[in-house]
Parts: sequence; structure tokens; C-alpha cells
Amino acid sequence: MSWPGRRGNSRTGRRAGDSGTRDAILTASRAQFAEHGYDGATIRAIARAAGVDPALVHHYYGDKENLFAAAMQLPVIPSEVIAAALTRRNPGESLGTHMVATALSVWESAEVRDAFQTMLRSALTSDQAAATLREFITQAILRPLASAAEGGVAERAPFRASLVGTQMLGLALSRYVLRFEPVASASADELAAAVGPTIDRYLTGEIEAGKP
Repeated sequence: MSWPGRRGNSRTGRRAGDSGTRDAILTASRAQFAEHGYDGATIRAIARAAGVDPALVHHYYGDKENLFAAAMQLPVIPSEVIAAALTRRNPGESLGTHMVATALSVWESAEVRDAFQTMLRSALTSDQAAATLREFITQAILRPLASAAEGGVAERAPFRASLVGTQMLGLALSRYVLRFEPVASASADELAAAVGPTIDRYLTGEIEAGKP
């Protein structure tokens, strides 16, 4: 099975020194992300630490999100998964139900699940790791979701996106890490049908006004 946003295989026909250069960039990026967080780490600083031109970092890894995904060994690009979920769904299927179903199809992969568990455990034991993960989720996941809310002419789009994030993170934590039953053994269709309407309401439905 393939997923939208899944990272493909390495480039073919690489030159002899390409592997070492790519590894040096990944090593430098891990150190920069660990020290400065996702927001603070820059392509320029990572390139400088790796001893290469910034253009070479872009050549191998594209943007910072792709580089972070490679450094953390994530087999998917979150923003691409979100984009696909926002645009590809069956006629009559709600956006929230489709988003939950898409997320579950990705999370069912052992690769994704293992990477998620590793990042989450690090975030629970390290303030810096928690900050890095929070910044990454904000940039790669919550911003696209906020755009979806804005597209639906919804008020308080960032707040709505954050609510979606808490719902989805809680679902993943409960199903794959804590393994709460019967959520852990429920089918993806059951969970999508149960959680999807909540995601719809968070994105475009009525929410308590409160204070911004």
C-alpha cells in the first residue's frame, strides 16, 4: 500500500561521494534540530555545520520539512498527507471522516507507528524534544489545517486547527501507545465514523465563542 506524502527511495545514479554528503547533512540536521528546535534550525546553519553549500541541502532534501522527516526517519511528509486528505475524498464523505481515515491508513504502517512512538517518547522526557515536536506539528500540520478552516470561512482558524491536532494526537496516543480498549482494536472505519464528525465541527462547525 502506498500513502500520499510517503517518502520515496533515494535518488538513483548517485555519484560516489553523494552518500557521504547526504549522511553529513542528516547528521548536522539532527544536531541543529536538537539544539535549536524546528523553528530555530535553518538550512543555512545545517549546511554550514555539514560543510556544504545550502543549495546542496535543497538539492538532496528539498525544504526543511522534508529534511526533518529524513532526519527523524519519518516515512511520510505530514503536510503532503494533509493536503491529500483535504482534496481527495469520496462523494458524500465528510472532510473530517476522510481525514481520520487517511491518518489511520498512514498510522497503521509499522514504520510510521515506530517513528511516531520514538518522537513522542522523546517529547515526554525532554523539554527540548517536546518544543521541537510542537514546532514541527505547528508548521507542518496545524498551518495546513488552519488554511482548510479559513477556506470554509470559519472564524478562529488557528484555534480550530489546534483542536483538530489535540483530537488526532489523542487518538494516536490512545490507539498505538497506551492501547486503550476498545479503541486499540476498533476498525479504522469505526473510528473514522466516530471521530470524523468531531473533526468536521472543529474545522467549520459551531464552537463556543469564548475569548480569542
